[in-house]
Amino acid sequence: MSSPLAGEAVAKPARGGRGTSNRPRTYAQHVSEAKPLQIPADMNAFNQQVIADFRATGGQMTGQMAGRGILLLTTKGARSGQPRTAVLGYGRHGKRYVVIASNNGAPKAPAWYHNLLRQPKATVEVGPDRFEVRATTAKPEERDELAKSVPYLEGQQKLTSRELPLVVLEPV
Repeated sequence: MSSPLAGEAVAKPARGGRGTSNRPRTYAQHVSEAKPLQIPADMNAFNQQVIADFRATGGQMTGQMAGRGILLLTTKGARSGQPRTAVLGYGRHGKRYVVIASNNGAPKAPAWYHNLLRQPKATVEVGPDRFEVRATTAKPEERDELAKSVPYLEGQQKLTSRELPLVVLEPV
């Protein structure tokens, strides 16, 4: 099992055609197809636009975000108590979603992670689906197995000396 927490992500549904499903594909399934993302100067404004586009299209991302499996994680602010939405890449491990608290390699974990430590219940949006989750931080004995579902973990880990938390989001 895992210790309490909560965390990230969203996916793009597979394209129609023979042998494809309407289920969202994960970031791992898109990573080889997607073009490198240009990091914007104003990341907050960029994220707000991604959130608006995601919700307007039911997760069918276009433009620079086309082909990227992302999810929206809405937590309750640890200090403010206000809803806070983060755009996250993710992996799947069975029915659970796995995200990393990277903060792009910053010395401190992202605010959403601290929010989840305070209140592990959150809301996730994947494609057109929206559901409640309970977040936990992976225990050391779970890391190797869960890390397999998040292929970009190694690259993100190289950006910082702190161990990046793996966050498991389990639908409730």
